[in-house]
Amino acid sequence: MTVVPFEALACPLDAIPLVREGRLWRCATGHSFDIARQGYVHLLPVQNKRSRDPGDSKLMVTARQRFLEAGFYQPIADAVIQTALDGVASGATVSCLDAGCGEGYYLRQLASAAGEHTLSLLGLDISKWAVLAAARQDDRPNWVVGSNANLPVLPASLDRILCLFGFPVYPEFARVLKPGGKLIQVDAGQDHLRELREIIYPEVRAESKKVAEAPEGFRRIRTEDVRFSLHLAGSEPITDLLAMTPHLYRASHEGRERASVLESLSLTVDVCLHTFERNGTDDRA
Repeated sequence: MTVVPFEALACPLDAIPLVREGRLWRCATGHSFDIARQGYVHLLPVQNKRSRDPGDSKLMVTARQRFLEAGFYQPIADAVIQTALDGVASGATVSCLDAGCGEGYYLRQLASAAGEHTLSLLGLDISKWAVLAAARQDDRPNWVVGSNANLPVLPASLDRILCLFGFPVYPEFARVLKPGGKLIQVDAGQDHLRELREIIYPEVRAESKKVAEAPEGFRRIRTEDVRFSLHLAGSEPITDLLAMTPHLYRASHEGRERASVLESLSLTVDVCLHTFERNGTDDRA
């Protein structure tokens, strides 16, 4: 397996190609963006921020890092990797964006399992804390602070996009994927973490987040349910699981208190993995 630099970055201010020059990326009109000493680059213009510190907090990122590195979601990673590499010829180069990469767990898993393939990897997240954590753990992918709503990526430059428990922006995904490229999306199913939700909420809604129709610009290849049981022993992984999800802020104080005293918890993991293919015409480039 070889991981090569991702070079199809676009200037977030004028959308033209960025070229790396030493410790910065620069476009032809003179905009430049420094590469931090940890190895990432900030490509989220201040005018595109909705808050001073958007995205996951440092607490959420640290909790997610501990939880994922413990291997609790390995079956999800395995399913994503298999789907991402399906149909790729041995020795081929695959460019892949993890859109909402968090602290980089799934992209690192993909890099480690790529076999004879050459990968050009880009991890992007709106949280600077997430991108910082990702860059500190692995310097093989390119790591970028940016937004799915305005991807700093050149049109038709990607073979794969991962959007895992994230916020898909389909017009942007269609713009940056090559015709025939694949979007791999993972969303929570209606039973996902139900046992935890029953503890922290007075009422649990049975809602499925399955995408009913293929987004515009795509056709559906397949839909796969990934479902397994998980047992957490000890308070730390339970606390981490709650802290890494939006449930930490949605639950009432009483609900969080009930979760905080748990010493073990058996859970259902229920997610839906969608695979969409970019249509063969470049109508969004």
